[in-house]
Amino acid sequence: MKAVLTGSTGTVGSALSKHLSEQGAEVIGWDRSRMRPGDQQAAEKFLREAKPDVLFHLAVASQPAGIADEYHIVGTVWPEQLAELTRRLDIRFVFTSSVMVFSDDAKGPFTPETSPDAAMGYGAEKRRAEELIRHANADAIIARLGWQIGGNDVTDRNDMASFLERQWKAEGVIRASSKWFPACSFLSDTAAALTQLASMPGSSYLLDANRQWSFYDICVALRTARDATWHIEATEDFIYDQRMIDLRIELPSLKVRLPDLH
Repeated sequence: MKAVLTGSTGTVGSALSKHLSEQGAEVIGWDRSRMRPGDQQAAEKFLREAKPDVLFHLAVASQPAGIADEYHIVGTVWPEQLAELTRRLDIRFVFTSSVMVFSDDAKGPFTPETSPDAAMGYGAEKRRAEELIRHANADAIIARLGWQIGGNDVTDRNDMASFLERQWKAEGVIRASSKWFPACSFLSDTAAALTQLASMPGSSYLLDANRQWSFYDICVALRTARDATWHIEATEDFIYDQRMIDLRIELPSLKVRLPDLH
């Protein structure tokens, strides 16, 4: 397999690049300095020359490139363009979306039949991108992800464990709701699932490893797994079932990597 990745140095992109390489795939990272988001002509030239089997589009507007209206270009215009290009060039297209396409008022757990309802912010942007992608490329694969959990070697990224470590250092306490059931999974398992999705039928898939545990439960189990000294305080200030269920692409349960979960 030859795979092109946008966002290849990000939290999920780094894990996916590593997994693909370990599986024997040729991985090519998208160079934004040569092919700026929204430059359809440059993108088409690159894809015709690279001839990948699959394009994983993971990039978000986290690295400013000085483009006018950059947030909109990166968030919605670029995904639509890439979806249309991959359709014409017969390249599989995998787009990483987010559980945040469902608002905090939506009733989880969510399934493939649950309609996204986010009306503002990041979730609304991802929701709009999904709609544009589906219109441009009916065979596109959309993967909705929850909060990612890195291993002990991940300390400076936007994953759950790193966030908790930073919160503990900044505040001396981690406040975790026992009434919030977050969609989440370990990065390595997400990477394996995304690789599997590349050969599955075009559709929207939900990737979540949380079967039944609250944010508080997960924080306590992560503390043990990382041999951390976090002080964790249980709260009930956020009541929300954010879990996602998709029997077509099941990730290993969180308990596989966090055996102390009850």
